[in-house]
Amino acid sequence: MSNENIFKEIDEELRTDRMRALWRRFAPFVIGGAIAIVALVAVNEGWSWYTKSQSSAASEQLYSALDAAEGGDLAGAQAQLETIAASGSGGYPALAEFRRAALLAEQGDTAGAVAAYDALASSQSNPRLRELAMLLAANILVDSGTLADVEARVGTLATDDAQMRRVAREQLGLAQFKAGDFAAAQASFEAVLNDPLAQSPVRNRMAYYLAEMLSQGVSVAAEPAEAAAEAIDAIVEGDAAAEPATEPAAEPAAEPAAE
Repeated sequence: MSNENIFKEIDEELRTDRMRALWRRFAPFVIGGAIAIVALVAVNEGWSWYTKSQSSAASEQLYSALDAAEGGDLAGAQAQLETIAASGSGGYPALAEFRRAALLAEQGDTAGAVAAYDALASSQSNPRLRELAMLLAANILVDSGTLADVEARVGTLATDDAQMRRVAREQLGLAQFKAGDFAAAQASFEAVLNDPLAQSPVRNRMAYYLAEMLSQGVSVAAEPAEAAAEAIDAIVEGDAAAEPATEPAAEPAAEPAAE
């Protein structure tokens, strides 16, 4: 193997590691936003299955399964969730399937979790729950899959008229960055950055990603570069603020402020 190929492989591995570090840092916020959108739609549309199922006996079964999972009895939790999914009423089978898929992911069975989310996406008649399942599958595949895997799940959710477009574009951007398609990654991040409905935390993440691209020598257009530079300044200022203040030798150093 030539030195050029060796350096290329090392560069790709480092890029993948840095992307994974970024995704693991921000993924909870991304998916949390998607879940919040689904919850808001549920309230606004008054989903009958949701309101009716609040008093259902299935709620007790679901809470029992969740308690078992929190207590470490993952096998017991999975068994209860499978029972609810098979025979529960109202919307609880769907909720149980979502939680069962999440447990598989927590146990390291990424292939099983993706398959469970794919099955949910295929079986759900409610479009918002179907989209959420696709996003959750992509959430796993950004880290463990390929760009094609992510595109297959959320490519249709990244269009201008899609409600989940910001989440889908962020996932696509990171998968593109991981795959070395920097132009596509920049376009995805900029699409979110320029989205009039994107909130400040989301815009800040996009600037952070662009700053990461700049730090690795990737050329970024002028306006996104300015946003990235501001993100870098904020990161540097935040790191400096987190460091202990330097005091004279006779006095103890001040402790860092609690985060």
